[in-house]
Amino acid sequence: MKLMVNDKTLKRILARDGRLIRLPAKGKAVFVGDTHGDFEATETVFYRYFRSGYIITFLGDYVDRGEYSRKNIEFLLEKKRESPEQVFLLMGNHESYSLLPFSPADFWEGLSLEEERSFSDICQQLPFAAVTGNGLIAVHGVPPDVNTADEIADIQLVTEQWHQIAWGDFVEMPGDFLGTYRGRPVYGEDYFKLTMSRLQKTVLIRSHQPYISPVIFNKRCLTLMTSHAYKPTRTIAIADLEKININTIEDLEIIEI
Repeated sequence: MKLMVNDKTLKRILARDGRLIRLPAKGKAVFVGDTHGDFEATETVFYRYFRSGYIITFLGDYVDRGEYSRKNIEFLLEKKRESPEQVFLLMGNHESYSLLPFSPADFWEGLSLEEERSFSDICQQLPFAAVTGNGLIAVHGVPPDVNTADEIADIQLVTEQWHQIAWGDFVEMPGDFLGTYRGRPVYGEDYFKLTMSRLQKTVLIRSHQPYISPVIFNKRCLTLMTSHAYKPTRTIAIADLEKININTIEDLEIIEI
């Protein structure tokens, strides 16, 4: 299987989804952290959960670092095209190389100019966040500084809010915006609490930071890594979309794959 990344059907699907995905109150949602070219991790997720009753949401960073970046992203985009209501692919910082170059970027640097433009064109259409009606929000980095979840749909690329979503880090200490570290904006627990209150969400599922404690902020913030590029263990989370309220991470099922 090889996906032509200029596929018009895929572009229409992503345009229809928009920047904010609202998951239905039906079945279960599987959340997958950074895969970074770890195609085995992606294959395992689909083998186990690509079936009726499950929606799979990947949290970004599909390429670079791992050995099978191209295979990984082409497979994911093909699955999105085949099953647009069952597969969602959020934007991570490694999908934004043409907007804000970074290193290492072995996938992007190995492409021809035409290939880079084609992949960038698709990746720039990926959604920024997914939310549920029972309290969850999922992003790659940190939730953006907006007043309501609806406003995420209107966030533009390369704005402050986009940088928060794609590049933002958390630290386990009090504070709001705590400055930048290696170009990444850093936020503390006060920012988390205020932003989650504005968004009217109780639990955040994210990825992006492989070496932060997976569970922070009173068990309300979960960071997933699903790639052997970083760690020997790969984790995913499963949420019951029919559960009335998800109040802490203890209401999720966290699984090693």
